Amino acid sequence: MHCYGGYGYGPGYGGTFALIVVLFILLIIVGAACFKY
Repeated sequence: MHCYGGYGYGPGYGGTFALIVVLFILLIIVGAACFKY
């Protein structure tokens, strides 16, 4: 599709997807830290 372009960043969609990925990784890190201790 044309909205993907070269990096897969569309207007508004790319930023939202990146934000979700960052929050998901942060949640995994926090969960792993709580599980370890």
